[in-house]
Amino acid sequence: GPSRLGADPPPTFWDLREPSVDLLEAFVEHWKGITGYYLEATDESTPAKRTDIPWRLKQMLDILVYEEKQRPAGEAGPCLEYLLQHKVLETLSTLGKAEYPPGMRQQVLLFFSRVLGQVQHPLLHYLNVHRPVQKLLQLSGHPLGSGTEKEEAQFAAVLCAKIQQDPALLAYVLEGKSILNGRKAPELPGSPEGEGAEHPLGAATGCPPAQRDSNLVTSLVGLCKSQKSRVALKARENLLLLAGLTQEAAAACLVRSSALCQLLAEHLCDLHGAVPPCADPADVLAVERASWRSQGDAGGDGDFPGKESLVALFCWLDYLDELVAGAHPLVAGAVAEAVEEKFFQVPEPAISLASLRLFEELLRAPHEHVVLSLVLRNLEARGYLQRGPPVPDEDLEEDEEDPYFTDGFPENGFGMAKKPPGGGSIPPGKGHVSEVVSSFLCLVPEEAKTSSCLEEGGYDTYVHDALGMVQASRSKAASWGWPPAPRPLDACPPEGQFYEGRFLKVLFDRLARILDQPYSLNLQVTSVLSLLAAFPHPHLHEYLLDPYLSLAPGCRSLFSVLVRVIGDLMQRIQRVPNFRAKLLLVRQQLLGLVPGEQMEHATLFKGVVVLEEFCKELAAIALVKGPPEGPP
Repeated sequence: GPSRLGADPPPTFWDLREPSVDLLEAFVEHWKGITGYYLEATDESTPAKRTDIPWRLKQMLDILVYEEKQRPAGEAGPCLEYLLQHKVLETLSTLGKAEYPPGMRQQVLLFFSRVLGQVQHPLLHYLNVHRPVQKLLQLSGHPLGSGTEKEEAQFAAVLCAKIQQDPALLAYVLEGKSILNGRKAPELPGSPEGEGAEHPLGAATGCPPAQRDSNLVTSLVGLCKSQKSRVALKARENLLLLAGLTQEAAAACLVRSSALCQLLAEHLCDLHGAVPPCADPADVLAVERASWRSQGDAGGDGDFPGKESLVALFCWLDYLDELVAGAHPLVAGAVAEAVEEKFFQVPEPAISLASLRLFEELLRAPHEHVVLSLVLRNLEARGYLQRGPPVPDEDLEEDEEDPYFTDGFPENGFGMAKKPPGGGSIPPGKGHVSEVVSSFLCLVPEEAKTSSCLEEGGYDTYVHDALGMVQASRSKAASWGWPPAPRPLDACPPEGQFYEGRFLKVLFDRLARILDQPYSLNLQVTSVLSLLAAFPHPHLHEYLLDPYLSLAPGCRSLFSVLVRVIGDLMQRIQRVPNFRAKLLLVRQQLLGLVPGEQMEHATLFKGVVVLEEFCKELAAIALVKGPPEGPP
């Protein structure tokens, strides 16, 4: 057998049945033998298995179990008191953390599992037990402990069994709360006042919010991902057990003090991310329904690339399904919410970007129905126009009180876009076109323009592209029989409140947020709006490209949305120091002239650059299209 470090071995469990043997003496001797090893050992590489530590731990366990059987139920014997008062488990958890001698963590996990599993006396509510238990759980999934998955799973299973017997223990194991309802942890039997009862967090600190410190739940979720299928299965079963606890307090504690819901949802996202994007939908449909219990069985035949990842994803989905079905309603609701938030709600800009790209492709396709459904049917009756002359005084007062319409606009361009008398818009003509172009170019205030500083061209650089776009739209629409001029207002049946339709609403709402949303999204929004503006339908033309429209109350046009954005921008320019210099730097970064670096308000500056370019592009489209009846 292994060397016993010289001296005669202390009595074994079998000697203990002799009444002459003092149990406590033997227990203490074994414990001192373990601590003594650290004082005497010379070879640090000797594995724990080849020392007498495992043997001594086994003797200590046997003594505790035997002592308990000799005493009246519920009464702690002297050896158990010694274990608690002398912080034996605290010391062992520290030795396990140090993983010295090599393999010590495995021995400590086994000892904890056996003591908690075989000693009937309730232990987990003692600070000197649940604190070292937490310390051990924090090592779970630690790179050093990767060889102890089996023991970790066993340890977690014992804890779950104890919690199932007494759900109130969950709070101690998860939160380290010796204080439930503001009470101290139980005094140790016969211990001096406060020994082992003090809590490092002080009294009644309430429950901490969920933190990502490792705990029983993070340990179990980590073990669920184990390559060892028996370990993973055991961990999943134990998580089901915790989620299914029927006591409301335990369920609330699980939701509040563990990252259970986030971890389950994140794993679903990770598994989904591992499925190759090129997976064929037909292959996905052909995968048989996976059960979480048969984890890993179906993935190995590799019928197609990514099958294994798919099966893993479906197994986890199946598992979450079962967990939610059997969980306490509080837990079930929180898990479902986390899955919805993390898995189903892709960040909004990403969805918007993908949808807008799709719509742009649709609009480029030569199908009248697309433009009709998305946009034109809502503009048919020209409901966006003011019917009859507005009451002049009130109208004027409203405009004057609205800072967006008066503050800081250059006189030459913006001042001329006064509303014409009567409904509709100014009759189109050559002069009108240059004024429209000028209105779009003068929208962005000088202090927010930077293209001229870098000697980039004005709006004329967009004319060539605009010409191509307008010609393509005209040839597409040639056979669609669109009218050359807007439908006369008196032929338009008056409708209720005008609605621009879902598509234009989303585009206008997005454009209104141009100063606050990602650059890529802004490019996509403006690209779709330019494409729409190039179409030759007269209603679309006036709604998107006529700054002079008298809008009906509560209606907006492309120009009015841009006016609001500029009003917002004027106020922000005042609040951001060195606005122009920073804006110029961001434009240079976007052009690749200077290296990109993180900067405060970068989203705002990029939005302003897109805004300036968009107004130039609209001016170019307006110039190329000329009056709606025909080419310029």
